[in-house]
Amino acid sequence: MGFFSISLLGYAQNQNKADSLISLLNESNNLSDSSRLNTYYLIVLNHTNQDSIIHYAQQAVDLAEYLDSKIILTNLYLEIGNALRAKGDLDEALTALIKYINLAKNNNLIVELGSGYSAMGDVYSVQGNSKNSLLYYNKAISLFREENDSMKLATSLLNTGDEYFNHDKLDSALIYFEESSDIFEKLNSKIGKAYNLGNIGLVYAKQGKHGLAEENITQATRILEELGDYYPIAVYETYMADIYNERGDLERALTHARKSLKIAEEEGLKEQIRDANQKLSELHLASGDYRHAFEYQSQYFIFRDSINNAETIQKMADLRTDFEVAQKQAELDLANKTKETQQIIGMGLGIVLLLLAALAYILFRNNKQEKKTNLILSHQKEEITSQRDQLSALNKTKDRFFSIISHDLRGPVNAFQGITRIIKAYADRDQLEKIPQVLDVVDRSSNQLSGLLDNLLNWALSQQGSFPYTPEKLYLNLLADELMAIFHNMAMAKNIKLIKSIDDEIYLWCDRNSTMAIFRNLINNALKFTPEDGTVTLAAGQDTDHCWIAVIDTGLGIPTDKLEKLFELKEKKQSTDGTAGEKGTGLGLVICKEFAQLNHGQITVENGANEGATFTVTLPLYRHQEVSESG
Repeated sequence: MGFFSISLLGYAQNQNKADSLISLLNESNNLSDSSRLNTYYLIVLNHTNQDSIIHYAQQAVDLAEYLDSKIILTNLYLEIGNALRAKGDLDEALTALIKYINLAKNNNLIVELGSGYSAMGDVYSVQGNSKNSLLYYNKAISLFREENDSMKLATSLLNTGDEYFNHDKLDSALIYFEESSDIFEKLNSKIGKAYNLGNIGLVYAKQGKHGLAEENITQATRILEELGDYYPIAVYETYMADIYNERGDLERALTHARKSLKIAEEEGLKEQIRDANQKLSELHLASGDYRHAFEYQSQYFIFRDSINNAETIQKMADLRTDFEVAQKQAELDLANKTKETQQIIGMGLGIVLLLLAALAYILFRNNKQEKKTNLILSHQKEEITSQRDQLSALNKTKDRFFSIISHDLRGPVNAFQGITRIIKAYADRDQLEKIPQVLDVVDRSSNQLSGLLDNLLNWALSQQGSFPYTPEKLYLNLLADELMAIFHNMAMAKNIKLIKSIDDEIYLWCDRNSTMAIFRNLINNALKFTPEDGTVTLAAGQDTDHCWIAVIDTGLGIPTDKLEKLFELKEKKQSTDGTAGEKGTGLGLVICKEFAQLNHGQITVENGANEGATFTVTLPLYRHQEVSESG
């Protein structure tokens, strides 16, 4: 279930009014800038389509900045953020809302600040981050109570109740819904009444009171259809499907689920498209229609991942961190100014006390004891500082490691779970001929999971300082032949030429396991980002003490803004898909860098003159080569 916040219900949307305003805007060529801005703003407040809201709001932003209309400019970012959230674009929504909150603070708009906190709670609710969602909802509720803004208070109470409902805390949800309902009743808010009816109906549905649930949801839907507000109707229809499924009326359940999907697709609501596909998959599976169950489940996975993928989550975490750091810095600046004032006030008294203290110090302490004490304190401080830095480094390493594991194992593991259910269903129905259709998906997921685990384990060992480093004399041509054999099939699958170009007799002085890990990662990446009919070349040369080994591809190349930090492990770093949709974590290049350094070498990268990229690894030569051959 979602939350239903239309500009904090401060303005009831009306599509007919929005259409009239759009016609006025298109037909009137003599509107002043101020009138045009007000028309844009009213269209944004009344329109029910999220893409249209974003379109007109973005046009209004430029005009508001030109006219220096601070209030309207501030509120436009709230509407943009709410619309982006409804579409499922959560990181962009959070960016817009942070702009809104900063503008509200700068202009001392307390009620608007509460609206921003409530909208941020909405975003985290969609993401499934209940802790942050409730944190910002409660901030908003406190501000609205202080400012006696009943409409916005009622809306925040409603959304907080929704959050408790989402986590099956039904008693807490009803407490918030009841307080919200009382306020909306006093305000005679039609849309507020509709949302409360619908939400209470959903609580009844979860409690198994299907008659009451259907009655409330039907009343809510009727009101919302009159207002042209279809976003919550998409949610209610999903629950109506549950109600009829519980009653054993599978056909009517499917009708409601299809209506939910249709509305969500027409309105561009990613979250509801995801939920409707999941419901349709469950219903078709229950009816024995495995083909449609599989199709809807596939769509569910696509939209689920588009909302909750690792990049989006990390962007949101980074945005929240930047926002909170800026808040803390402002508090710190204020505290420093207060401290400076106090220091000035007490300076006169401090001088007198300092003179008395100095006199007492000279009389009762000798210089030698002072030096001894200071030396002990200095050593203790250095020891504490060293321990703190070590603990901080260990904690950061631990955070990076678990972040990678949690983000990157979830995808293939969930894929396995969904696929095995489909295979079991085919087996139970004796439809074995359909099983090969999903084996390609199993193969891709298993390869992704195997490579990920291999990189994670190697990296974990290197971070603990326990990766075995045993240098030995290595014949490069033999290593290259082994690598050609390993990636032969992968290259053939994409019709890529895999070329070895090593003419010299080159011997390395390196650890075999870590060296092979470097080039397995580099060649695998080159094949992943090279399109069909391309070329991947392994070339090498040598000078007095070192050998250079290059992996050259004719692939996509690397964006300039990513080149500088390509070998750094950052939680917010984006990983680009391969030309065939192959997934990656970015961890492989970090391992390459650390293993190159482990072998007293280095790794560099540059884009080709026309296309592709070249990764060059410099490693030490076997120093006694000439002595051995001459003997």
